[in-house]
Amino acid sequence: MVRDVAAKAGLPSDFLWGFATAAYQIEGGATADGRGPSIWDTFCKIPGKIADGSSGDVACDSYHRTAQDIELLQKTGAKAYRFSISWSRVIPKGGRNDPINQAGIDFYVKLADDLLAAGITPFVTLFHWDLPDELYKRYGGFLNKDEFVADFAHYSRVVFEALGSRVKHWITFNEPFCSAILGHSIGAFAPGHTSDRTKSAVGDSSREPWIVGHSILIAHAHAVKIYRDEFKARDGGEIGITLNGDWTEPWDPNDEQDRIACDRKIEFAICWFADPVYFGRYPESMVKQLGERLPTFTAEESELVKGSNDFYGMNHYCANYIRHRGDAVVADPDDFSGNIDILFEDKFGNSIGPETQSFWLRPHAPGFRKLIKWLSDRYGRPKIYVTENGTSIKGENDLPMEEILEDDFRLEYFRSYITAMAEAVAEDGCDVRGYMAWSLMDNFEWAEGYETRFGVTYVDYENGQKRYPKKSAMEMKNIFDQFVGKV
Repeated sequence: MVRDVAAKAGLPSDFLWGFATAAYQIEGGATADGRGPSIWDTFCKIPGKIADGSSGDVACDSYHRTAQDIELLQKTGAKAYRFSISWSRVIPKGGRNDPINQAGIDFYVKLADDLLAAGITPFVTLFHWDLPDELYKRYGGFLNKDEFVADFAHYSRVVFEALGSRVKHWITFNEPFCSAILGHSIGAFAPGHTSDRTKSAVGDSSREPWIVGHSILIAHAHAVKIYRDEFKARDGGEIGITLNGDWTEPWDPNDEQDRIACDRKIEFAICWFADPVYFGRYPESMVKQLGERLPTFTAEESELVKGSNDFYGMNHYCANYIRHRGDAVVADPDDFSGNIDILFEDKFGNSIGPETQSFWLRPHAPGFRKLIKWLSDRYGRPKIYVTENGTSIKGENDLPMEEILEDDFRLEYFRSYITAMAEAVAEDGCDVRGYMAWSLMDNFEWAEGYETRFGVTYVDYENGQKRYPKKSAMEMKNIFDQFVGKV
């Protein structure tokens, strides 16, 4: 039974809620109608990189099943749908002088039109990790700032022009942290760069991630300027970037250094990108630890990046306990977290949350409210859209379908997290305007392949990608009905 939370929690009457997906994870149609390969198409072909040896070649086959996806959204009562555009479907080779693929543009124009006809608001992400492979081969992708920025700016303009006033909510990049750290430090994501020579022949984990992050920030800022200068007046939309990050609790609540380390962890994960966007500079904690390895903004770049957000896009899943290492412990050159220990249990053996199928994800709903407030305090109460939030379930893929459909663990996750968000709005004065659950359906979960399911819809990969809504899909409207219009 859901407790009465109306007195202390609520969301605005025009709150937009719905679901999120990403192109490479759901579309399939890898070579359909002129699409070119992305770095993920290439990465998936390397033995051992994907848990089950799979790829996004077919995935949920959404390229051929958008009508089914929209029907799903309508069944749930969703008001919004966040999807991403495959750069290499629009410009197969990716570059500013390369041919544009009209069939790719037509696909996304029709998707936006069909969503609007169904009464669903499109949220469009320009880049969700799937860099055109040709740009990586030509100049190393993100590692060549000038080339990458010029090509991304061109791609952005092409998409803005094509989709026009159909789209009022634009996201430039999804989780640049992951492109930088997972792609260019740990090497677990495409293109797989790392200093660990047992995993990759190329990469410098001590330097490349910071170069990548810098390139993405400059590219983001250029795309925002293009939108504001050339399209905003005509189309009336808004644009921002989506950043990911977890909440942090001190390993020892009585240790001031652990509390300081908690903030430092958030600074290395989130403020790495958010501080430049709001203040035009990197966090001091990063400058102090990384020194000359952290790129610097020119005065012109700082001015361009500062203020390049009409809203804050927030992806959030879980929390951790954080333990400081002491000033005597020199940070490893490959460290990207602020020279700390990231733990699932505190000093007294208390777990931050239950295990899930994802080794990194332990649900802790109170942390969602706390992080929303932390970010709101730091950045002057910005408008926030939660662009991803969700959970996997331990062992879900191994259950019979009828048990998978009874996803009570996921349902309770959503209920507790959405309640926490509504409390942040009603009690803490935070300005949250939308929420996109991850994900509309089970899909290709990057390096975890198809072994991990995050969807509110079961996808039967063995029998033609048929879709079956889980309990969480059908209960989402009831959860939001509790809160929307209560502030």
